[in-house]
Amino acid sequence: MTRSVRIAAATLLGLAIWQAVVTLGELPRFILPGPHPVFATLWTSRALIAEHAVVTATEVLLGLGLGAGLGFASAIALAASPIARSLLRPMLVFSQAIPVFALAPILTLWLGYGLWSKVAMALLIIYFPVTSAFFDALMRTPPGWLELARVMNATPGRVLWRLRVPAAMPGFASGLRLAAVYAPIGAIIGEWVGASQGLGYLMLLANGRAKIDLMFAALIVLAVLTLALHAAVDAVCRRLWDG
Repeated sequence: MTRSVRIAAATLLGLAIWQAVVTLGELPRFILPGPHPVFATLWTSRALIAEHAVVTATEVLLGLGLGAGLGFASAIALAASPIARSLLRPMLVFSQAIPVFALAPILTLWLGYGLWSKVAMALLIIYFPVTSAFFDALMRTPPGWLELARVMNATPGRVLWRLRVPAAMPGFASGLRLAAVYAPIGAIIGEWVGASQGLGYLMLLANGRAKIDLMFAALIVLAVLTLALHAAVDAVCRRLWDG
């Protein structure tokens, strides 16, 4: 109950500040509409916004699932094999030297304007955080545990899967929490570059037609979607790995 009260209070404070900025700054509606017209548009255009929100949510969930799976597998390979570390780690670092946003036009060119270019964008933007967080956790297994495993003549495979991976799951959970926030960014960037559906496409369409209320309504739905995804991932991680 206390948490709900805090969230409600923060929401009301944000809305009050928003309205105060619009009123005191005497901002025209095409620059910054007030909360009332935005929420009115959110209600009247709820079917349209929901249709595009479902597309973006699908892109985000697919990108999150695929990126988390690929990041998990990559971190395991890096931790298990010195050869993989010598080959893959420089590639991972180099991949971060290229702004992921710059790859969006290329992905659209290769995969088209449909779903999969946005999924690929979401996957790329979360792949490194998940891989890095999980790999770092795998390499920080308590030395005493590893020494005990050696005394008991445990094979490297058993040490990895029975000891290092379970001990590193909180690190994987940290990577997933970051991914839950970053994945919508990737999907929206992909929609801005080229799409015919999704909240990012709807925002561009509304901006081009000077429907600023609709643009802000779509932005609010995107923010709520991101917060809900992060809360869901956090709840699952706490239940499974954080105790």
